[in-house]
Amino acid sequence: MNHDSNNTQSKKLTGQEVAKHNNRDDCWVIIHGKAYDVTEFLPEHPGGPKIILKYAGKDGTEEYDPIHPPDTLDKFLDRSKHLGEVDMSTVEQEEKEEDPEEAERLERVKRMPILEQCYNLMDFEAVARRVMKKTAWAYYSSGADDEITMRENHGAFHKIWFRPRILQDVENIDLSTTMLGSKVSIPFYVTATALGKLGNPEGEVVLTRGARKHNVIQMIPTLASCSFDEIVDAKEGDQVQWLQLYVNKNREITERIVKHAESRGCKGLFITVDAPQLGRREKDMRSKFSDVGSNVQNTGGDNVDRSQGAARAISSFIDPALSWKDIPWFKSITKMPIILKGVQRVEDVIRAVSVGCDGVVLSNHGGRQLDFARSGVEVLAEVMPELRRLGLDNKIEVFIDGGIRRATDIIKALCLGAKGVGIGRPFLYAMSAYGLPGVDRAMQLLKDEMEMNMRLIGCNSVDQLGPEFVDTRGLSMHSTGVPQDTLAVNVYDPLAGPKEKSKL
Repeated sequence: MNHDSNNTQSKKLTGQEVAKHNNRDDCWVIIHGKAYDVTEFLPEHPGGPKIILKYAGKDGTEEYDPIHPPDTLDKFLDRSKHLGEVDMSTVEQEEKEEDPEEAERLERVKRMPILEQCYNLMDFEAVARRVMKKTAWAYYSSGADDEITMRENHGAFHKIWFRPRILQDVENIDLSTTMLGSKVSIPFYVTATALGKLGNPEGEVVLTRGARKHNVIQMIPTLASCSFDEIVDAKEGDQVQWLQLYVNKNREITERIVKHAESRGCKGLFITVDAPQLGRREKDMRSKFSDVGSNVQNTGGDNVDRSQGAARAISSFIDPALSWKDIPWFKSITKMPIILKGVQRVEDVIRAVSVGCDGVVLSNHGGRQLDFARSGVEVLAEVMPELRRLGLDNKIEVFIDGGIRRATDIIKALCLGAKGVGIGRPFLYAMSAYGLPGVDRAMQLLKDEMEMNMRLIGCNSVDQLGPEFVDTRGLSMHSTGVPQDTLAVNVYDPLAGPKEKSKL
């Protein structure tokens, strides 16, 4: 490997040499046994300079790993700043302060339930909450503002009731379908979620392997902890993957990402359209308050807008100027189907058809963006009748995500006209708690549930499902079943009646 820096090929740097460069004006860090001069990069770091300065002159690998894909430094740091290998035996290892919370967590890990005790997707979440690191749990589980939308996403399915038919021959059940032309064994896909290594050291490739085994599609996230190529390299045979794209302000970078994804065989481009600015997720913000040195959740000043929490730390490149005018450009640079991810009303679905999009995902970003955005399934119930009325229902594929925890949720979405559903957090929790066996079991549980419920509703195959099997009259009634605002309930000082006189 060629380095422009002085004399680094011939001998390794020592820890003492690196340690001298430990301030804002002269900042080196060690990552995976190699030194880098990041002085000029400090102001540009999406997580703010504080996290880097915390490791100035030191080894920052442990903090770096879960947040950054392994090719990050090659992509974003000029080769002249790659200073060469460090003799790690000369690097002073810092004594870590004992964290009683971490010790308690490790004890809980020893006592965690065996995998076979998980009977549904919520069980994985319950286990993950007890065994994940607090900061990782807070990042995965948090929603926007009061988390009303995040909870409504799941609660909305409870307002839809079935109208099953009886005395059908349901001995043989076929769950297979196609999504964007690809045949899948069941109508769900692994939707894109950021920072997989927070939950499991192998990261998103675990989801790739699980998706392969069950013949479901994986959507690869822009903000993955693994590199894009690592995730694609982990697929086998004709396994189908899609790309989720946050559009970069620099369109050259965006074009490069899109063309590379297409050249590596991606079969769909899902452009995220609900995140011109990332939402405010307060659980996540609070969990990192004690540690200014976190890229996931930078809570310090240093030119980082603290109000945006984790969002700001990993997503400052996202273009808030993205608009309908950009869609023709995307169509000109790729032959992949183009799907808008994060559409939230019927007018925008119709417009997506008119500009030539191949699909939409009715989604509110897992309740992490605009609080009081309606659930995907509620929007779906509004969208499909209108598309049918206009004769557009066969012009576009409609997907939903958010809050899907049971096969009945999947069936309800399909009855209302969805082509398939995206599932995100449950597979992250399964992976965080049990690794690949957890993801495998979570997917199998959904398949088993779906086969049973298809029989109970009286349908043999996905194409038989339709609106006649569901009662959606309660779906738009937000006056019932709205999740409590737990934040307000906890701080509210209740009114009180007259008190008894105190004893004399």
